[in-house]
Amino acid sequence: MRMIFVNLPVSDLEASRTFFTSLGFSLNPEFSDEGTTCVVVEENVIVLLHGPDKWKGFLHSQPAAPGTTEVMLALSASSREECDDLRAGALAHGGSEYAPAMDFGWMYGVSFRDPDGHVWEVNWMDVEAARQAGGVGA
Repeated sequence: MRMIFVNLPVSDLEASRTFFTSLGFSLNPEFSDEGTTCVVVEENVIVLLHGPDKWKGFLHSQPAAPGTTEVMLALSASSREECDDLRAGALAHGGSEYAPAMDFGWMYGVSFRDPDGHVWEVNWMDVEAARQAGGVGA
């Protein structure tokens, strides 16, 4: 099984810890220290949040300019309701709007920005309905 480790810069490590745990994600203290917090999204999806000084130590180039979107992080959801619940939790705990919900019937998705402006999408898809609609593997 492969794992994905997403490394993200954050301006306030404690605020980011609070934000991500409020969304229901857990923390792994074994891989956290004073400059990094390890957030476990799923068993094989880990997000490492790095404070400013720690982040600079990882870079071999200039960081992305503030206010830009360099990457969108997308999570799958088991239902439309789970999409809406995660987005509502993000907005209630310091996240902000990004784009309107998308609804194709067989696929539904929402998005938000975390407190540091990173874009997160949460998507649900009925794979069989998507195939029938010509959206997946058609």
